Amino acid sequence: MATIFQQIFASLFYLIKNIKLLIIVIVLLAIIALIIGKTYQGWDDDPARGAIPIENGAFGDNYSTPTYLEQGWSANDSLWFYNTTQGSALLPYDIFIALEQADSNSLFRDNKNIDRYRYLPQKPTFFNPDGFPVGFVKETYQGKDYMGYTCAACHTGQVNYNGQAIRIDGGPAMADMVGFLSGLEKSMLATLNNQDKNARFVDSVLALNNDFSTKEEVIESLQQWTRTIRLYNTVNHSHIDYGYARLDAFGRIYNRVLQHMINKPQLATAMKLTVSPTGKRILTNQQIENVLEGIGENIIVDKQFGLVFERLASKESGYPGLNQRNLLRVRNQVFNEANAPTSYPFLWDIAQSDYVQWNGVANNSGVGPLGRNTGEVIGVFGILDWTSHQTDGFSLSAKLTGQDKLKQQVDFTSSIDLTNLRRLESHLKSLKSPVWPQEILGKIDKQKAERGQVIYAKYCQSCHEVIDRNNWDRLVVAKMSDIDFIGTDKAAAVNGVAYSGKSGNLKHTVQATDVGDLVIEENAPVIQILTSATKGVIATPDADKMFIRRWLDRIYDIGASFFDNTIPNTIKSGNYKSDTTSSPYNSLLAYKARSLNGIWATAPYLHNGSVPSLYDLLLPQEERPSEFMVGSREFDPVKIGFRTEGYDGFRYRTLRVGDKNTGHEYGAGRTPQLNGEVLPALNESERWDLIEYIKTL
Repeated sequence: MATIFQQIFASLFYLIKNIKLLIIVIVLLAIIALIIGKTYQGWDDDPARGAIPIENGAFGDNYSTPTYLEQGWSANDSLWFYNTTQGSALLPYDIFIALEQADSNSLFRDNKNIDRYRYLPQKPTFFNPDGFPVGFVKETYQGKDYMGYTCAACHTGQVNYNGQAIRIDGGPAMADMVGFLSGLEKSMLATLNNQDKNARFVDSVLALNNDFSTKEEVIESLQQWTRTIRLYNTVNHSHIDYGYARLDAFGRIYNRVLQHMINKPQLATAMKLTVSPTGKRILTNQQIENVLEGIGENIIVDKQFGLVFERLASKESGYPGLNQRNLLRVRNQVFNEANAPTSYPFLWDIAQSDYVQWNGVANNSGVGPLGRNTGEVIGVFGILDWTSHQTDGFSLSAKLTGQDKLKQQVDFTSSIDLTNLRRLESHLKSLKSPVWPQEILGKIDKQKAERGQVIYAKYCQSCHEVIDRNNWDRLVVAKMSDIDFIGTDKAAAVNGVAYSGKSGNLKHTVQATDVGDLVIEENAPVIQILTSATKGVIATPDADKMFIRRWLDRIYDIGASFFDNTIPNTIKSGNYKSDTTSSPYNSLLAYKARSLNGIWATAPYLHNGSVPSLYDLLLPQEERPSEFMVGSREFDPVKIGFRTEGYDGFRYRTLRVGDKNTGHEYGAGRTPQLNGEVLPALNESERWDLIEYIKTL
């Protein structure tokens, strides 16, 4: 008997010893990987950071190689940020490399074409051997290569003045994403339909010797991805023209999660409810059955949803042959119109802020940044390989999304790279706001700025706190203002709360809010559906990694995001409606004010980009420009904004909800301060003094 116990104890000791050894090996490998990663991060140190000069660019732009201001980042810091994938996959890499423009033989990715959409052309560097624009990157997922967006595509700005360009890391992009995606769709359709263009394209793709080996594979993939891009453009079509420098990012994120959560019966019902202006159904039951033939019951992936919309527009026998207007009527039964474009937010101080996003929806404490960034990649083309399966044991994602007691569970596998999202958020901690470059834009009048500082303290500082950009442990407190109080365009805030859709498999799951738990109904606010989907993605390990590594990485990413985050978990500051049990998202009907350091480099102004300059923002609403041009990067160092006339750009008109330039009339003596006091209107001299001080921030 003793011998048996000795053998058992010896076996246990041997097992424990080997487990300890395995843990030590894993930890050492993790440390080695971290060291290699940190070393690799510094390998691309091109002194120009990949930037190139432009001659005869869009809207008459001509500038030398852009210079960089001191923002706390070295050349390799910028290049790593530009070229680090977050898991976005807009379309296959080979297709993007070989695709020509719709009306010429020039490549779609040609620098002239990229500049036309106001993305920032780059030369090839170590991290960017293809010379992709800032924020365009090669992504590998499940053994296939794709091209997608990084954070930098929408959050890198540029200011031009008299032939000198200044690149602004973390600044708002001038990009026209809608125009870019529309041009992409046209080019893909032209490649499918033009025999010569198609032949050149196929030859170019096969010459890459990458993911395709036959002509048939190339054509099939082009057809599939053309459907996907067309689907995205149709779903997000809006009667509000965005133009340059803004995007309804939340509307598009909302629609993307709705697309992947609605199930087949719910989609069929939505189609039955689609009617013409006279109230007549536009789809018969047989047409709906034909359109949905072969479509997944519980999850409808991009590939299938693209096919659904293609069938809806098809004039072949058995299909309804819907025109664009009727397609949008079907769209409106399933999705919400993305009609509230906002400016791309600037990123300096985001890692030090307590609440972020224009409506303050994202609490930045704990794992909040990981959730916020995951939701962003859902919107910007992360591959969502969500599937449905019978419950077969414990699932962390099912537990966090409330599906653990359901017969069917959604698995949230995706291309979203949480490890890189955590690293990117950490990277932003060292980014500082840009300081006004007096040697380029002109010297600051110190006497005017001193007078302006007093005005700022009286009129602005209660909402826009002054902070020290060099203070490493700074905390930026968001001041929320109710939309009825601040008076600015309401569309973005209202849509964020009011938009709803089908919850699919999340129906009757429970979700926590600040005022108590609630049940997600079949037709639910999209914010609820997005919150659960984001939790599911975070709890699902990376499909591209080995089993042990994927779980160790996920545990580390979540743990590091929580423990490395020093932002306190506090209630919001400011003047806003409180959440209640009957209106649990009341507090989101507000807009956020933040510190104004570096604000000079972020025109146009207000959350929807409806005011072209800081000077115009200080005027009464009726004296602000009712229309102006957007698209040029030529800077106006007097009014503080971009050039608004003398070129054929996008004409911004402030007439419709979504475009309005109302509210925030503190300088006009109309909008009350947080304490309710209405201060006298500024005179002309005081306006210029205040602007001079704002240059110093």
